[in-house]
Amino acid sequence: MDLGIAGRKAIVCASSRGLGFGCAKALAEAGCEVTINGRDEKKLAEAAAALAKTGAKITPVIADVATPEGQKKLFAACAEPDILVNNNGGPPLKDFRELTREAMIDGVIGNMIVAIELIQKTIDGMAARKFGRIVNITSSSVKAPLPGLDLSSGARAGLTAFLAGVARTVADKNVTINFLLPGPFDTDRLRSGIENAAKKQNIPFEQARAARMATTPAKRFGTTEEFGAACAFLCSSQAGFITGQNLLLDGGAIPTAF
Repeated sequence: MDLGIAGRKAIVCASSRGLGFGCAKALAEAGCEVTINGRDEKKLAEAAAALAKTGAKITPVIADVATPEGQKKLFAACAEPDILVNNNGGPPLKDFRELTREAMIDGVIGNMIVAIELIQKTIDGMAARKFGRIVNITSSSVKAPLPGLDLSSGARAGLTAFLAGVARTVADKNVTINFLLPGPFDTDRLRSGIENAAKKQNIPFEQARAARMATTPAKRFGTTEEFGAACAFLCSSQAGFITGQNLLLDGGAIPTAF
């Protein structure tokens, strides 16, 4: 299906690997000009080279978008994006009793405030041009919080509630704001968690991986390619009547009807 976004300009945050890379690749394949972002120069260069094989224009930006300086660099590379994909790593697994005030503030900044700041900088231009697609990558823990990920769940749930109202204010301008809620996807973050579990249980990595996979009704982990495809559809011209929604991608792990 032609997504109708060829030639559109997209910013995809934290896109040198994982789910962000999957989104950037799908948008590039749809014909978008994609600005990608990361903090590791080598990994970002590798991602840019891989994405360039799609034939799309790829602009890599080395920056921490949690900082004003990083955001300035991002918009210097792409001043008027038609598409914004907000993405950022979450805080590490930790008992909430161990969280310091500084850690909680950093978590809220990284998983809530940064996305809002980027939207503040893009939404009026999108509205003026009568086209805008904003996709926020949050987590399935927004719907089903997990012990130890309380800070991540709370900050991302706060972002969800905040933007649910904002989404309705620009829907008539053909600007949409939606959320992708990933469950177990085959990424470095998931593999790291499985490695830690394997060490704690003193079992081989593959055994821990199989046990984790068995908890998902689909009996497998998601791929970055299928995640990216879902993102690209929400950014498409055909998705203009979808806004303020949370799309759960978890292989059926959360047993909910809504």
